[in-house]
Amino acid sequence: MNYTELVQAIKDYTENEETTFVNQIPTFVKQAEERIHRAVLSPELRKNVTGTMTLGNRFLATPTDFLSAFSIAVVDGDGDYEFLLHKDVNFVREAYPSNTTQAKPVYYSVFDESSFILGPTPDTGYTVQIHYYYKPESIVTASTTWLGDNGSSALLYGTLLEAYTFMKGEPDLINLYGQRYEEAVGQLMILGEGRNRRDSYRNGEPLVRVT
Repeated sequence: MNYTELVQAIKDYTENEETTFVNQIPTFVKQAEERIHRAVLSPELRKNVTGTMTLGNRFLATPTDFLSAFSIAVVDGDGDYEFLLHKDVNFVREAYPSNTTQAKPVYYSVFDESSFILGPTPDTGYTVQIHYYYKPESIVTASTTWLGDNGSSALLYGTLLEAYTFMKGEPDLINLYGQRYEEAVGQLMILGEGRNRRDSYRNGEPLVRVT
């Protein structure tokens, strides 16, 4: 399902082509995408980027489209990977309270939306590879996306939930669309699920029972 088809489906389901409503459809779609991306980890939405640590700086910038981390590894000159262990921010701060304690980092944590915190503080500019779950471009601007092609039911019903909330629609219909949305999201969850507090290297990937 591309964006044009999605917009037409929303109009058809709601039987609403009032100008104010139609102008809000891009917002409904983006809200639905955000809801899905926060709930479901698709294996197609993984990225790897290479970066460089900074001597004396315990912080490492997250990619601009970062949502959650799978792993961070130091890559040496021979191409060998040494994976950092994911820890809570408080652990890293307590274990390495001073920037003067410098060595090859062993631990990392997501510090805030724009940075990781490392421990200990890097003693040189190590090359790192960040494997992460990224925020993809919205179908509103891209026209076609992996979610639109492979998770069209979740995207459709998620958008309908936002649309009917805006319209103050009938509770029974909102509940029906909510059930359909949950079913569709459940199917996507079989592909995998991610959270910032998990680390794929240390904890492995979560399993979903298939019945």
